[in-house]
Amino acid sequence: MAATDLAATRRQLLQSGQAGKLDAPGLRQVLVDLHEFWLTSKGAELGVRPQSGYAIVAVGGLGRGELLPFSDLDLILLHDGMPHDEVAEVADGLWYPLWDANIALDHSVRTVPQALQVAAEDVSAAMGLLEARHIAGDEDLSNLLISGVRQQWRTEIRDRFPAVVSHAQDRWRRAGDIAHRAEPDLKNGRGGLRDVQLLGALAMAQLTDGMASLRPDSPGAGPQVAYARLLDIRTELHRIAGRPREQVRAQDADEIGAALRIGDRFDLARVISDAARTISYSIDVGLRTAGNALPRRGLAKLRRSPIRRPLDEGVVEHNGEIVLARNAIPSKDPGLILRVASASARTGLPISASTLSRLADYAPELREPWPAEALSDLLVLLGAGHHMVDPIEALDRTGLWGRLLPEWGAVRDLPPRDAIHTWTVDRHLVETAAHAGSMTTRVSRPDLLVLGALLHDIGKGRGADHSIVGADLAIQIGNRFGLWPQDVTVLSEMVRHHLLLPSIATRRDLDDPATAEFVAETLGYNRALLELLSALAEADSLATGPGVWGEWKASLINDLVRRAFRLIDGDELARPDALTSEQLALAEAGGFSVDIEQADGPHTFRITMVAPDATGLLSKMAGVLSLNGLRSHSATVQSHAGSAVNTFVVVPLFGSPPEAGLIRQQLMAAVDGKIDVLARLDARETESPIPTIGSVSAPGAATSAGSTDPAVDGAGHPKNAVPALFAVAPPRVLWVHHDAEATGPDPGPDPGEVILELRTDDRLGLLSRVSSVIERHGAQVRWAKVTTLGSTVVDTFCLHLADDGEAARTALADDVLAVCPPPQPRSDDDGNGPDAYGGTARSGVPIS
Repeated sequence: MAATDLAATRRQLLQSGQAGKLDAPGLRQVLVDLHEFWLTSKGAELGVRPQSGYAIVAVGGLGRGELLPFSDLDLILLHDGMPHDEVAEVADGLWYPLWDANIALDHSVRTVPQALQVAAEDVSAAMGLLEARHIAGDEDLSNLLISGVRQQWRTEIRDRFPAVVSHAQDRWRRAGDIAHRAEPDLKNGRGGLRDVQLLGALAMAQLTDGMASLRPDSPGAGPQVAYARLLDIRTELHRIAGRPREQVRAQDADEIGAALRIGDRFDLARVISDAARTISYSIDVGLRTAGNALPRRGLAKLRRSPIRRPLDEGVVEHNGEIVLARNAIPSKDPGLILRVASASARTGLPISASTLSRLADYAPELREPWPAEALSDLLVLLGAGHHMVDPIEALDRTGLWGRLLPEWGAVRDLPPRDAIHTWTVDRHLVETAAHAGSMTTRVSRPDLLVLGALLHDIGKGRGADHSIVGADLAIQIGNRFGLWPQDVTVLSEMVRHHLLLPSIATRRDLDDPATAEFVAETLGYNRALLELLSALAEADSLATGPGVWGEWKASLINDLVRRAFRLIDGDELARPDALTSEQLALAEAGGFSVDIEQADGPHTFRITMVAPDATGLLSKMAGVLSLNGLRSHSATVQSHAGSAVNTFVVVPLFGSPPEAGLIRQQLMAAVDGKIDVLARLDARETESPIPTIGSVSAPGAATSAGSTDPAVDGAGHPKNAVPALFAVAPPRVLWVHHDAEATGPDPGPDPGEVILELRTDDRLGLLSRVSSVIERHGAQVRWAKVTTLGSTVVDTFCLHLADDGEAARTALADDVLAVCPPPQPRSDDDGNGPDAYGGTARSGVPIS
């Protein structure tokens, strides 16, 4: 067959494909068979036969056996040191007919040593030769090259791994992330065909098995299934475009979707996103696994195995990954999934693929309503800012996120209907929650803020008004989460009205009093709901795309909210519940006592501590609990008959709390001055076993330019850049105004008393440190109500100040903020939040 006949047959095959006679896989196979036949026949004509010292070897698409309609032919004419003139004659006889027939050709002529030398010097060439396949001629010669390249690859991978990762990162920077591009590059983008081929190269180096641990029922099912989907789409793209195009253009999408029986361009975009995210997850796991599997040399061989560091009940860090503790039993611990995810978000460490697989296989579904511990772990995850994105993506790719939120399936990979949106709907929800995580100290209910951000568009993809559908779904989800009925109502109203403020602020006359009155009336004159919607409007805009949130839009919404706040009365103050008869009896008995009982969940305990009231007692009580690894979820501070009666709801870092008698002895020692609680807290925090975000890299990874740390984003930038347990939102101190003439069930603090509210991210011993500051300023704590909502603390202290002047308040607030964890720097934190228009939880005046 002449080369011109080859070209004519190719055109006929493409026409058959367009007529529906050949599907995409069939077309690729026929093209492979056709070109192999021509090359074999032409090679035999030129003397390229068995034992001839010549061989034709294919790489690229023909080498993989998946030749696309307009792919180049990537061929190597291999020879065993033949004379130059003879080799040139054979090469010309092979190449020129293809050029004359206008068949794209990428060719080279090599001996085996020459080809191995090229593979040793060029990463891209090496990975191409790993896919080499014998086509015609001397098969022993081809096998010598193929086996030699693979052996060389395995031998040198330790030194070449940094270059392999750098090569991939450069490609991602140029081509972008397929899942979130309007016109994705199916071949070179992150999550594309090249990434699966990279997984294959790592598998040949015996660093991975080439497959991520994904269940058959997981979204995308696995990288090979996702690869086949993208390959079919790329095949149709070539056929429809009539050229070797790699980017799916909007004008071709409907035709491609129809040819593959996928649907319209939106359905096609959803399939592409799903496949790309599956491959992206797989390449993250593959690079991380490969980095950990690199062989050690020299003194590194003598290094001790990585230590398993406890992070939470049943959760440890090992070798830079989140794994399960040896005694963890997933089948008996439904909350383990969320503890693993929250630990990953807090520390910035990735979740081990084997851990995800084990959880997917054995972890049971949470009973409804969820226990308080599970909801708390979810809030910690959502409150971690952008560090939550990777854990949620890992859960989603392995089917675990859908198990927690079955409603997620309707929005997963759902493409936006307008060009202003950067992300798919599900990723937009996650991004909105991530932005909301930087605003948690602006609102009195940070838990509802991040939940509302996660769910505000959950009603999309269901063929009706997404705000109304989403509001109904929010009730269903809120009840499943175990929220209080009144909180479920607020969450539903957030979803229903999440577009209210942007719509009214940009379309109505704000100087018209009826505008603000309409907003207040629509929201039922609910101050907390208005505050939440204001923060949600900003988070939603920031997560939509660049330029959606700006000074103009912020000023309009802030002005509208300020006007609406004036029409709404303040909320009631948070006060502790009355003491029980048992607590009153303990207080009247005097002395020291500690009582520990099981609380709402298997890992939650309620500790009641009674001691003679004295200055500094609260700081010492809270410090003793922190020193025993007990994290306070809430606390109530009161007194009676000269005794302090303080109740703490705590969760141990792992295991069970110490015996009550031991805590009592430690408390007495702290009161007697035998234990310096604050000094020990400082030392414990300095020596904390929890790793810092950005401090963990794979063994053998590079530490300079071209780092091989697989924890990079789609553009190759590090994902983990801030220390663990650092706040996402800036801490705030608010002084709550008290109207001396107020009446009703909660008139406010007594004369001479003030209310201080602290909103901040949590840290080790925070309550002890804050209490110590208050006591150092000579203020008396009349009562306190402490609540930890996820990773955000909302502490309310009723104080009697020795000096209640403005300077004294400012000094106290400054010192309180000094012991709070510093915020993560954020460019969008420009003050355009509730504080900008004077809104706070209870008419508070922000000091900082």
